[in-house]
Amino acid sequence: MIRLPVMIDPHVHVREPGAIYKEDWDSATAAALAGGFTTILAMPNTQPPVTDKNTLVMALEAAKGKARCDYGQFLGAGPDNLGVERNLAPHTAGLKMYLDQTYGPLRLDDMALWMEHFKQWPRKNPIVAHAEGRTMAAVILLAAIYDRPVHIAHVARREEILLIQAAKRKGIPVTCEVTPHHLFLNEQDVSSIGRGRSEVRPRLASKADQQALWEHLEIIDCFATDHAPHSVEEKDGEKPPPGFPGLETALPLFLTAVHEGRLTMQNLIHKMSSRPRKIFNIPDQVESWVEIDPAVNWEVHAADTFTRCGWTPFEGWKVRGKVQRVVLRGVEAYKDGKVLAPIGFGRDIRQTDQL
Repeated sequence: MIRLPVMIDPHVHVREPGAIYKEDWDSATAAALAGGFTTILAMPNTQPPVTDKNTLVMALEAAKGKARCDYGQFLGAGPDNLGVERNLAPHTAGLKMYLDQTYGPLRLDDMALWMEHFKQWPRKNPIVAHAEGRTMAAVILLAAIYDRPVHIAHVARREEILLIQAAKRKGIPVTCEVTPHHLFLNEQDVSSIGRGRSEVRPRLASKADQQALWEHLEIIDCFATDHAPHSVEEKDGEKPPPGFPGLETALPLFLTAVHEGRLTMQNLIHKMSSRPRKIFNIPDQVESWVEIDPAVNWEVHAADTFTRCGWTPFEGWKVRGKVQRVVLRGVEAYKDGKVLAPIGFGRDIRQTDQL
């Protein structure tokens, strides 16, 4: 057995409120613990989206009642919440700005709005941007103009990682994350996964893009799952929504990469624990750790997972290394395939006064 620090996933779609048949705070945090994560940060594009006090309270109350591991909730940057977001900031994981493909009212096309959010959101609280290609270049420019950090979600392409590399060399305060599916899958895998099930945003990229991510691991700050569960029926339907589940497969995939020599254990810990903790100002979890058996060979099967969606793009993959035990605040939260933490055991990472 090897004992690792607790793992943090800064990009999770919990689906509550609005679509709990796909996932809720109970099933998402059970899946997180089974995957070795003791903290998840939830995205705000729920139904309704989390953009104001009422919807933030709704999300946090649901989490308080159901979450089995620790959590934070992002606020969504919208066209109408500039006046309220500053007061809500201390209660959130950060501000999420959707500047590229998304659904619902959170897409921000007006760059004047971007500027206002950059000016008004408190500097000590993180900003995360869904920005691809030229949009990514534009939001990095704002980070330079306002001299404030911005975190780029799910980088997927060679041009994007090269742009972030250049920005970092210039001292622009930008950090980034990459998903397991963009590191381990590419567009050539679409036929084996299936047309509908391979729908994801950003889309699976070319093999050259995938290789560029591996070649620039030193530029990548975090690994984040972008866990985005949809039901099998939806993924196999006429209009499959984009998104992959990932909480339970991420760590085994990266442990396999360590075994293969593509990644060091030190890098894994840096990108899944210490670095996201610093970027998102996450407090230490005392008496908490993850125990893995790095020598276990096993196959990924959706039937064995805790996520509610019932499928995985990594079905049948052979991996090496498995989570055996998770201890959270001195309590066994997961052991030998069983989630032991009760619902409501998780804590809000901000632990602020009542809204």
